[in-house]
Amino acid sequence: MQATARTACTAFEGFRLIGSGELAAISPAIYRALQKADHAPIQIFDDASAHQVEVDFRGDLADVLDRLETAAQWAIEDAPPAPTNENASVSPPRGRGRPKLGVVAREVTLLPRHWDWLDTQPGGASASLRRLVEEAKRISGPADRIRRSQEVAYRFMSMMAGDMEGFEEASRALFAAEETRFDEMSAAWPADVRNYAKRLAEAAFGSDLAPNT
Repeated sequence: MQATARTACTAFEGFRLIGSGELAAISPAIYRALQKADHAPIQIFDDASAHQVEVDFRGDLADVLDRLETAAQWAIEDAPPAPTNENASVSPPRGRGRPKLGVVAREVTLLPRHWDWLDTQPGGASASLRRLVEEAKRISGPADRIRRSQEVAYRFMSMMAGDMEGFEEASRALFAAEETRFDEMSAAWPADVRNYAKRLAEAAFGSDLAPNT
């Protein structure tokens, strides 16, 4: 995946961690590692997803940082406008018609009885569906964070520790949220790999929710 100067990443040379933080901040360490004739494979991971990050390290370090800053600027320019602060003292005048809510129209397929019920709700079908989605997100939020943490940690483990002793059992422990068992099964891994996997799995191991909630 592509990243910008502000993307939070972690970089490894072989199994040794060489930098963790915003990509622009750790790029000098990565660049120096790449200059070594005998360097081990360099891999950079997006901390949010554990997907590998692609960076163009051609040229000198200034060229690398300039490309990352340019990508960051493009990301800002392409981002949707920030929501209007409703508490601001001065607001632009509203034109006639319905206000723009940033909504996206997509097809929704429901049974007739569902439409009948939605049509009786305050605000109509669209407003009711938005309320239902927000409530579902609120209820499932903690479980979603656990599941996301497990998926991200497993993605990293598969790439870096898939052939290592204890990988299968450590993976089972990860998805069962059994931290002690995970520590036992990953004890033989390189410390930096084990510690980063634990960091990615923090939400899973740090929660009191049942793994399959």
